Amino acid sequence: MSVNERLYNCEDPAVWRGIYGKYWTVVEAKSASKKGKGAGKLLALDKWFQEELPAAISDRSERSLTHAELAKIMEWKLTKGKFRPRLQQLIGSNSEEEVHSLTSKAFGLLPDVHAAITKLTKLKGVGPATASAVLVVGAPGEIAFMSDEAVESVAELRPVEYTAKHYALYLQKMLQKTSQLNQADDQKDWTPHRVELCLWAWTVANQIQPSLLQEFSLINVADKETNEKPGKRKRSDEKPSKRIKTDRS
Repeated sequence: MSVNERLYNCEDPAVWRGIYGKYWTVVEAKSASKKGKGAGKLLALDKWFQEELPAAISDRSERSLTHAELAKIMEWKLTKGKFRPRLQQLIGSNSEEEVHSLTSKAFGLLPDVHAAITKLTKLKGVGPATASAVLVVGAPGEIAFMSDEAVESVAELRPVEYTAKHYALYLQKMLQKTSQLNQADDQKDWTPHRVELCLWAWTVANQIQPSLLQEFSLINVADKETNEKPGKRKRSDEKPSKRIKTDRS
């Protein structure tokens, strides 16, 4: 079991709640690690995405996005994950009317997530991953954003495929973990999006600043490598997983 898989396989809600409490600290660390003009950008964009935009949408008589908001969601996605400038260009080629109409119809199709994803992918530059980001800001209690970090935290979901079918499998895993945590946690406030945020924070912190996680022990889900002799220890967790690339995510 790789380091990144250990959180998903952990069943202790106290550990998950502790990781969730570290989310903004990890975002700040990743934001600060960016160089040049990108320094500090992620933190501001993530605050907007996680807090400001959902509040703005909930205040509207009809859930929908403007063209500027969709473009900013893409900027957030590319800043938080892998940068693909072509996607930003494709998003810009959509009209204001197309964005308003298709996002409104997609939100109206929920809780049929597959239908909503299909509707959103009619927009240029929008694949299942970006579509999931759009849906999260309007329905955070139902949807999880398809981040590479969260997907790769589940062994059965590797390699990542940016398809509607793979997103459905991923969301099923997030829903299963949400249900498991709510059964074990007295507060019962877990959502697929919150689970996804924890997996992102766990993975990124292990990549850039493991000391942020030193207080969390996941011995109960540690893999057999910890009991093997150093000379025989497998190094599978050090191999980057392969991703199936597409033009749209």
